[in-house]
Order: sequence, then structure tokens, then C-alpha cells
Amino acid sequence: MIPDKEYWKYRYQNRQTEWDIGFASPPITNYFDQLKDRDLKILIPGCGNAYEAEYLFNLGFKNIYILDLVEDVLQSFKRRLPEFPSEKLICADFFKYKGTFDLIIEQTFFCALSPEQRRDYTHKISNLLSPKGKLVGVLFNKYFEHKGPPFGGSKKEYELLFSECFTIKTLENCYNSIEPRMGNELFFIFENPL
Repeated sequence: MIPDKEYWKYRYQNRQTEWDIGFASPPITNYFDQLKDRDLKILIPGCGNAYEAEYLFNLGFKNIYILDLVEDVLQSFKRRLPEFPSEKLICADFFKYKGTFDLIIEQTFFCALSPEQRRDYTHKISNLLSPKGKLVGVLFNKYFEHKGPPFGGSKKEYELLFSECFTIKTLENCYNSIEPRMGNELFFIFENPL
């Protein structure tokens, strides 16, 4: 099954959002804290409640775009952060969206996609990134017993998949995951080649 817009809308409306930790993920915020260029054009696809976007915005980044299939989550984000520009809230299908970005953030979007969509995801990200642009985020380093989403994976599997389109700069165990995910997350930085 490939989860669609109605599936995700139902999950949010019924608060079946166990992946949502209620704040920006520490491995990702640690990366944000080291970024110097506040003018980077950043996309967060499958943003959900977009805590990472809020964190970036509060750090002074203003060129942030958040994308989700579910309009309700974008409107909820806008109520939480009314000063965020409405034109940078994008309700669209990630696979049909067009644009160019310096940085794309991955936080629980990849694991929400059916494994049969993963190769399409890597190619789409590569197309959305500028040359030398980066895909940065966290991936689950485990398989789940239940049928997904979320869908898990392994470091070896990710190396094979992402090396088709990217230069792997970093792919390592997170040392600063939240307690329930400790030992089960990989932090990564993948760079779009020229």
C-alpha cells in the first residue's frame, strides 16, 4: 500500500501521529546550530508539524519552504507561527513539486514512504537540489515488526540506494537521539554532485 493524501489526513485528524515527538529532532537541530549562511534556500518535504522549520525560523533563517500533502498541518503550523510567510507553505505532492534548493531536510518523510517509492524519492531530491546542495537528516536504522508506515531500513541499504545519486559525506549512528530512538537512528549528509 502506498499511503495517500486521505490516509495522512485521517492520521492527523485522529491524532495517530506517534512519529511526532513534539519538538525538533536533536540530531537535526545540532546541525542547524552549526549553519552560518542564513540565506540558504531550504525545503522540508513531508513536513508534518514542521518543528524543524520553526526552529530554523527562530534562528533567523527566512528562506524556508515547507511542503506537505495535508493542508490542515500547514494551517496548524501557520497558527503556531503566524509570522511565517504563507507563500512558503506548500500543499502539494512532493513527487510533482518543482523548485531548486540549497538544503533539503529529511525528518520522518522517507520512512513514511512505501519502500517501492524510495528510488523515486532519491531521484526527486537530486532534481530539487542545486549542484553541491545537501540532503541532511535522520533515517531509522532498524526494521519494524508491523506493516508500515513507518518503514525501516539499514545503513547498508541506504548506502546502496543513496550512492546512486549522491556523494555520501556522513552516515553514522546518532549520538544525540531522543531516548526512545537511541541506537536506532542514523544522521546523514548527502551531497548532490555537480
